Amino acid sequence: MKFLKNISAAVVLIAMTVPSFADEVKGLEIATERKTRDLGWQDSVASMSMILNNAQGETSSRKIRIKTLEIDNDGDKGLTIFDEPFDVKGTAFLNFAHTTKADDQWIYLPALKRVKRIGSRNKSGPFMGSEFAYEDLSSFELEKYSFNYLGDELIGGINMFKLEQIPTDKYSGYTKQVVWLDHQEYRPYKVEFYDRKNSLLKTLSLSNYKHYLDKYWRAHQLVMTNHQTGKMTTLTTHDLQFQTGLTDRDFSKSSLKRAH
Repeated sequence: MKFLKNISAAVVLIAMTVPSFADEVKGLEIATERKTRDLGWQDSVASMSMILNNAQGETSSRKIRIKTLEIDNDGDKGLTIFDEPFDVKGTAFLNFAHTTKADDQWIYLPALKRVKRIGSRNKSGPFMGSEFAYEDLSSFELEKYSFNYLGDELIGGINMFKLEQIPTDKYSGYTKQVVWLDHQEYRPYKVEFYDRKNSLLKTLSLSNYKHYLDKYWRAHQLVMTNHQTGKMTTLTTHDLQFQTGLTDRDFSKSSLKRAH
């Protein structure tokens, strides 16, 4: 009996000191399922509004369009165009997401009439004064993170997977992200972003999901709240169309200057 007790104690000690690889395996399985369910949509065009709220409760609004092209075996391409107000009209942002290397990003500023490349070290900076960073605008790619399954939680009556994502990019502004995905459709409902000091920086809330092409889910409202500054940015989709015939030619650096 004493021998069995010693064996039991040893097993408990090992379980406490050896990291659980099952959590990492399940984390990757959940993330892979999320990605697999969102393949094959080809391209999309969205008309959106962006509302900026400062800590004093003052607001400003912008109208934007986002064109996206799905790329096989690499990250997606995206073009964001600002239509209103007048002081940002014609500003355009181009993003080539990648799976195993840093994203390529450029922004065209009409006041300067030049295209500026966003350096890898600057992608944690705010995008056009919003609470979204440049790196937040990239497509979700499995290779950009390592994953840990943290358990299940019930939020608003919905069963959720709780997943930790640790960026592999050494220049990321985040040490980790915590994501809540629903069990049924693997849709993200909430994302917490932790800064380089591992303090909670921002929370992204996703809601008003709509179904497209009988397969793809898109949140029509995204609210990014900065807990350290009290600022908030709300992105609302008013119109979204898929498979519009976009090609690589619509996502060249020269397309930035003629975006309208």
